[in-house]
Amino acid sequence: MKTYNYHLLDVFSNVPFGGNPLAVFTDARGLSDEQMKSIARELNLSETTFVLPARDRSHHSWVRIFTPLAEVTSGGHPTIGTAHALALEERVRRETARQRVVFEEGIGPVSVLMEAPMITVRLPLPEFGPIFEQREAVAAMLGLEPIHLAAGPIHSIACGVSYLVVPIVDLEAMTRIRFRIDIWDRMLRHSPHPHVLPFSLETRFPECAAHARMFAPGLGVYEDPATAGAAGPLAAYLIRYGVIKPDPRAQLIVEQGIEIERPSFIHVSAEMDGERFASIRVGGQCVVVGKGQIHVNVPD
Repeated sequence: MKTYNYHLLDVFSNVPFGGNPLAVFTDARGLSDEQMKSIARELNLSETTFVLPARDRSHHSWVRIFTPLAEVTSGGHPTIGTAHALALEERVRRETARQRVVFEEGIGPVSVLMEAPMITVRLPLPEFGPIFEQREAVAAMLGLEPIHLAAGPIHSIACGVSYLVVPIVDLEAMTRIRFRIDIWDRMLRHSPHPHVLPFSLETRFPECAAHARMFAPGLGVYEDPATAGAAGPLAAYLIRYGVIKPDPRAQLIVEQGIEIERPSFIHVSAEMDGERFASIRVGGQCVVVGKGQIHVNVPD
């Protein structure tokens, strides 16, 4: 049996038991794909990361990301938490106040900027998919009535991963959401946009621009407390439909996880080049809540 150590972090929070929990195995050498999948299922967090030596010498590390059901190609919250865990072990050194590293992930190289107390990652530029016209079906999937949907379109948007962005009228309607997996299964499971992001412009905290929830049952995550990869598409939606006017940069905070008692705060910065997106970054703070060990049979 070989022992593998991990850090347990809360990402997008500066206090314990907020944000999105993450386990980071900072040295996963020797683990097979199946063992990584089994460990992720055992810990049953929305994501678990495994750090391996970089395959390209110009990069810092190879980071593999698993949900309880599958390996995913990227993720803001696991990338940010992994950078924080490596910094704890001084494997990412902060010789300066502003440190940039590049991780290899399934989606390709991912830029990480560490500027205490914030860690931010660059997302792929937004891609706008189809507008979803079945508003009554979407409302039913959320356990709501059509009157609870705001006037804006329901739009599929991706910054690497596609989300169905659904505008909701107010906070009261957001708290009433009861996600119907049976309807989702028939309507979205096999679609290009299986992850669902309802949001409202009414927020719990005045410094925030939007209040969000995110449901990804296809990844084994009924409701995610904080989703950096969804905050990018949400910011793109708000800019596209004139809610936020970048000049030429927009900076906003998205609150998430409040209904499941894990308040999370995701910072988003979007820069425009005329009418085109030039860059989009998401970030936040991390807090360490524990550490642990997993014992695995690994061949010599």
